[in-house]
Amino acid sequence: MQRVRNIGIMAHIDAGKTTVTERLLFITHKTHKMGEVHDGEAVMDWMVQERERGITITSAVTTFEWKDGSDDYEVHLIDTPGHVDFTIEVSRSLRVLDGAVAVFDAVAGVEPQSETVWRQANQYKVPRLGFVNKMDRVGADFQRCLHMMEQRFGEHCAPAQLPIGAEGDFRGIVDLVAMKALAWSDPNNPESVSEIPIPPEMADDVAAAREVLLERIALADEDFAMQYLEDSDALELETIHAAIRKATCANLLVPVLCGAALRNKGLQPLLDAVVRWLPSPTDVPPIEGTNPNTGEPATRAHDPKAPLAAIAYKVSMMDDGRRMVFLRLYSGVLTAGAELLNPELGIKEKISRIFMMHAKDRTRVDRVEAGNIFGVLGLKKTRTGDTLCAPEAPIVLESINAYEPVISQSVEPETMRERDKLSESLGKLADEDPTFRWREDEATGQTIISGMGELHLDILTDRLRREFGVPVRVGQPQVVYHETITGGAEAEETFDRSADGDSIFGQVAIKVKPADRGAGNLIRWAFPHGGQPTPSWFSAELKHAITEGIDNQLRSGAVQGDPLQDVIVTVTNVGWKDGMTKVIGWSIAASQAMRKALSAAKPVLLVPIANVEISTPPEHTGEIIGSLNQRRGRVESMEEVSRSHTTIKAIAPIDRLFGYTTELRSLSQGRASFTMTFSHYDVA
Repeated sequence: MQRVRNIGIMAHIDAGKTTVTERLLFITHKTHKMGEVHDGEAVMDWMVQERERGITITSAVTTFEWKDGSDDYEVHLIDTPGHVDFTIEVSRSLRVLDGAVAVFDAVAGVEPQSETVWRQANQYKVPRLGFVNKMDRVGADFQRCLHMMEQRFGEHCAPAQLPIGAEGDFRGIVDLVAMKALAWSDPNNPESVSEIPIPPEMADDVAAAREVLLERIALADEDFAMQYLEDSDALELETIHAAIRKATCANLLVPVLCGAALRNKGLQPLLDAVVRWLPSPTDVPPIEGTNPNTGEPATRAHDPKAPLAAIAYKVSMMDDGRRMVFLRLYSGVLTAGAELLNPELGIKEKISRIFMMHAKDRTRVDRVEAGNIFGVLGLKKTRTGDTLCAPEAPIVLESINAYEPVISQSVEPETMRERDKLSESLGKLADEDPTFRWREDEATGQTIISGMGELHLDILTDRLRREFGVPVRVGQPQVVYHETITGGAEAEETFDRSADGDSIFGQVAIKVKPADRGAGNLIRWAFPHGGQPTPSWFSAELKHAITEGIDNQLRSGAVQGDPLQDVIVTVTNVGWKDGMTKVIGWSIAASQAMRKALSAAKPVLLVPIANVEISTPPEHTGEIIGSLNQRRGRVESMEEVSRSHTTIKAIAPIDRLFGYTTELRSLSQGRASFTMTFSHYDVA
């Protein structure tokens, strides 16, 4: 297991993640042809929609080997999407990875989604390397990109390499650890690399950058600091590598490398850094969870001899309709035919087949050991984020965060004969994608699908037509609104009637008031009054019924029936009538009192607000700011990153940003791009 690396490639869209992955597959002889994203031939972008659009939509896993000195390493790599609409793919991949490579565009530097994936990696405490890509492009600036990383992520980002040249003159790198220079002579041949003398004009910059690297390592490692202070010139190469590895695995250092993946420069040193500095499964602390039977904390060491524990991080439908579940095995050994416990669902499921994956291609194996990432068939009900474990040693591991959808639209089959097929297909898509929701609207009978953005829903409807063979018509996208209240109100309702010979009674008084924005809903109990002891008739069942009645109204507001948020509800009194045993009356009374109070509490509509970041040439900033103002946006800041690149940061209502990509291209002659991330809900 010391020779295994589980890594991911993460970045902003168009930073070159998939191109980096394709080159790594080629130089490790996993593939024999370099697939190009712009030609729609990338191995890892295997979906039709990915090849047509030139973007990554779904995370794809592959395995290859790399030799460093006399040691052979096995690398499991996940290529993740860069578009914010598919951020769940990044989150669930990082959940099961031991390390990551963050790719940055040398021209644009740290972009919005770069910051998003960085925060996701922080959440799961994933050690990472930085790789500044596209050093051969006009406007490439390694030092500016490094400075942006230090500003936004911290000074633990330190250069491990310096580029030799930039833009059209970029030809190689200087290794600040080994103090040697490498140059690539043929842009079409990644193996045309040779060692050259460090250019004399770079001597001062190299010496200064090496000192920065050694100082950052010393800050993270006391033992190394002592050796560094005694005699920095006497440090052995292996000592420096060991210290970098220790600091990187502890998330106290992010070594930053550089290259140009499209021109095949800088990739061998990147792979060397992956196997030398990123952790193996044995370097990661034991995975933590809880015992579902006792609720006590439980751990599993990364050891094939420990009881089996795995997490399902992704569900995917195969071409033949079968359900493939991707697993990360933390401990134990899994064999085909094994029966595992899913403690969260309380069921046992049987593994029928095990596959090692290479994008959409798969190789069947009979057993896998701890530390591997792979796909299995046979799991009928296991969902994304579920734990699978040995039945005799149950454990529940931390699940995977889902994201609430912010955009909805209607979808309907072109013929009524396809209605059942549409429902079945939507169910399969929802099984795959935790950020996708669908429902039947009770008022209109329409099928409503909800997702993370316009592109997300566009891809899903395209898949309905192509993969599932369901011709559909779609309505205009609509945002998911919420509601809140801006004032306080009180109400008391009594429900008293007979039905089928039974007398049903309930009496509830409540008070509502607004909470701080983003605080969520809160139910409080001021009953009984004056610190009196709780009446014997006020049972847990009765309290649950009242809570249920309140919750029902919080899901359906007074303005247009949208869910309410940031409301404090206080139950001030509960009436009782002797002989009553059915608690449904109190649930109805609570619901009626809530409806009356909410209507009187000045309810308002809340719209989802997005953080918008636009990258544009400076000459188009005036028109773009004008267009944002027309869409009720507010510019927060503007930064001139370089002579050819200005970044505009703004906030705007999401419902005003539909179709903005087309308008932005028109305003900037196709040269500007923008990203949108959900920020918060605010008053319309």
